[in-house]
Amino acid sequence: MINYIEQLSEWAGKLAAWMFFTVGFFVTYEVFMRYFFTMPTIWVDEVSRILQIWATFLAGGFALKHRQLIVIDVAFRQKDTLSRKLTETFAILVILTFSIVVVKYGFELWLKALLKGHTTDTFLAPPKWLTHGSVWFGFALISLQAFAELYKLWSNEKQTDTITKGVH
Repeated sequence: MINYIEQLSEWAGKLAAWMFFTVGFFVTYEVFMRYFFTMPTIWVDEVSRILQIWATFLAGGFALKHRQLIVIDVAFRQKDTLSRKLTETFAILVILTFSIVVVKYGFELWLKALLKGHTTDTFLAPPKWLTHGSVWFGFALISLQAFAELYKLWSNEKQTDTITKGVH
């Protein structure tokens, strides 16, 4: 199960990277169309925002898996000490608690927007559930990865520790 969660986080992170690349491509296209042909598009801004929102939330589990969140390890450099494990457990539990709350309320917001057919007040008027879904889905991935991190922390399973390798 842990391997499945980690593969899911890895896949979501790679998808997020491609989404950010696509946003860059779309914005470049818009600049080209606007300033060279004076024919701005009506879709680039909104589609780019939707992709950015999804990419940001999809990348959360990936960042947690690779320990690319904010890390301060001045007092706990040795990874096998009980104090470091307890500190990491506390940090992961804070992330997990926050994530579960966001999943609960984010899902309710998404479901309301879906059932009532809310749309944005823009020219394209995409459904709001499209962006609201990214919040609870992304934090669900973070929650799953947090459970995996807790398991790896307290089991004797071999893990790649990017913190001790100096990657911050």
